[in-house]
Amino acid sequence: MSTHDPSGPQPEGGGQPSSDKQPPTPGGGTPEGEPPRPTPSDEPYGSQTGASTGAPSGPPPGVPSEGPGAYQGNYGGPTHGQSPYGQPPYGQPPYDQPPPGYGPGPGMYGAPSGGPVPGMPPIGTWPKRILARVIDYVLIQVVGVIVVSPFVDLGTRQGSTEAFWLGCVIYLVYEALMLARDGQTLGKKAMKIRVAMLVDGNTPTQAAAWTRAAVYILPAVICCAALWWIIDGLFGVFDKPYRQCVHDKAAKTVVVTTEV
Repeated sequence: MSTHDPSGPQPEGGGQPSSDKQPPTPGGGTPEGEPPRPTPSDEPYGSQTGASTGAPSGPPPGVPSEGPGAYQGNYGGPTHGQSPYGQPPYGQPPYDQPPPGYGPGPGMYGAPSGGPVPGMPPIGTWPKRILARVIDYVLIQVVGVIVVSPFVDLGTRQGSTEAFWLGCVIYLVYEALMLARDGQTLGKKAMKIRVAMLVDGNTPTQAAAWTRAAVYILPAVICCAALWWIIDGLFGVFDKPYRQCVHDKAAKTVVVTTEV
């Protein structure tokens, strides 16, 4: 009885039994006869290869990714070096700077050297304002005397009082109509100043013009005469920053120069 000897004769050629698998080539290349394997650079972004091998998916370094922030944009978030709050719209000042017409500087709102609102001329000086009043008062009193003199004796107290009252009434109507027209009486035209609305610098409205004239004239006629005008004027001397007298406060007006 014969037994099979494992060490007996080998197949012709002395090699191992043939197999379909080829041994790996030195250096990790592709064995002969097999198709080339895809490299990581040939695989599409986000493929399953990266997930199966544990390698991070996505584009290689240096290639811009899709989505927010791509192409140096800031959709969905700021880019490198950009403030997280973005930049101010085109044509507007930065957020830490005041808008034009406000803050310190000549001609700015509230600045002593400039007008009350942007674009308005500076406040009229006191010498010009006082001279303008004197001119208007003298003109109106002359008209009052001419109108009253044929009917009363101006040498008496009653005659002079009536002339004064008539002059005040004429002054009230005269100032209200002139200010509502262009903000200037004859005296103010001569001194190159005008009355303007404090809020926007425009010509006084009818209501403002009549209020201003009434507050200036009526208290003097009713009780205080020249004393009221002194009080009214001193109020404006100490008022800051617009130098408004009582009649300006009541009408919300301000006196500015026309010399620009």
